[in-house]
Amino acid sequence: MNSDVAVSPDSRNVSARPTSTRRWIIGAVALTIMGAALSYGYSAFIGAPVAPAKGSSRGPLPRVAAAEISKGDFPVILSGLGTVTPSATAIVKTQIAGQLIEVSFTEAQSVKVGDALAHVDPRAYQLALAQAEGQLQKDVALLQNAVRDLTRYETLNRKMKDVISGQQIDTQQALINQYRGTVAIDRALVDQARLNLSYCRIVSPIEGRIGLRQVDQGNYVQPNDPNGIAVVTRLSPITVIFTLPENRLPPVLRKYRAGEKLTVVAFDHERAVELARGRLVAIDNQIDSTSGTVKLRAEFANEDERLFPNQFVNAELLVETLHDVALAPAAAVQQGAQGPFVYLIGPDSTVSAHAVKLGPASGERVVIEDGLKVGERVVVEGADKLREGMIVSLPSAEPHEHAPIHQSTSAKNGAS
Repeated sequence: MNSDVAVSPDSRNVSARPTSTRRWIIGAVALTIMGAALSYGYSAFIGAPVAPAKGSSRGPLPRVAAAEISKGDFPVILSGLGTVTPSATAIVKTQIAGQLIEVSFTEAQSVKVGDALAHVDPRAYQLALAQAEGQLQKDVALLQNAVRDLTRYETLNRKMKDVISGQQIDTQQALINQYRGTVAIDRALVDQARLNLSYCRIVSPIEGRIGLRQVDQGNYVQPNDPNGIAVVTRLSPITVIFTLPENRLPPVLRKYRAGEKLTVVAFDHERAVELARGRLVAIDNQIDSTSGTVKLRAEFANEDERLFPNQFVNAELLVETLHDVALAPAAAVQQGAQGPFVYLIGPDSTVSAHAVKLGPASGERVVIEDGLKVGERVVVEGADKLREGMIVSLPSAEPHEHAPIHQSTSAKNGAS
């Protein structure tokens, strides 16, 4: 009797079937892992989250708001915080010492060059002028007498050479020259006394509006008083000095040096009210190394005097206008590890993350230089719950779905 156990074909198939099944399962798992890794790698590249496989989520589809990429003009505007500065300021001071006997201006009144503002007691300066004029008359008389004596000496010397010596004539000529110098000094002293007397009438050195009175009538004033009598500021035209970052300066310099008139608009502190429109008139010759900014000066007519000295304003400089560019809502732009991206909505309502190259931006919209086409739809609300390849819901009731981006009147591309 043979001791070997016979094995039937069915028994061999049963033992081989589990091995084949395990191989099939391992292969399926490997393919799933590879697909997930590829999906994660792309999403990680642009910084977008990874979505679970389609159909793996049994919850409702995420609702998002969308907007179309539009085409239009985009004004490139640089903004910065500025300070209103008068085009001219003068501290009205006395140029002589004395008692202030009259203040002839009203606070906050408009004045012109040469308008009398105050008077200093003139009596001491009148006496000084009279004294200087008297000394001048005395020295002029001495000069005239010396000239007559020289004439006599020269006449006698021609008739009788032995009577008048040449040395005496030379001495007399020197005396005349001395008197002439004295008379010149006297005349300068008279002019100085006359000038000091005119300084008793204190006048406005510039045209503008005078401020509050700094000294009252009856006080003793002198030239070294730090506050002076009042301050006159020119309010029309007026200027605004504002700053821009140094990296925003090149296009401004290019336009300014080409002679183009660059418009500057001044807004209030809240950026809610437009105060005035003017033009750029000057760019500083150096960059502030501590802040990395450069100062610019804009001039405004300010006929309505809405701009006031030392007032803080927001200045917006229109550099240029970009025509026929792709515009996206700023809310659609997300920031990833490799830069900005948007969620693009496909025809089948699936979302995919697309890297984009941004241009100038405003508070509501941004220029897309590369990565999107006009007419494509992007997610503007609800992007925080999206994953790559996820199907989204676009309720037709939402008014901004499929709506193009409205153009704003200004683009504030930053420099505060």
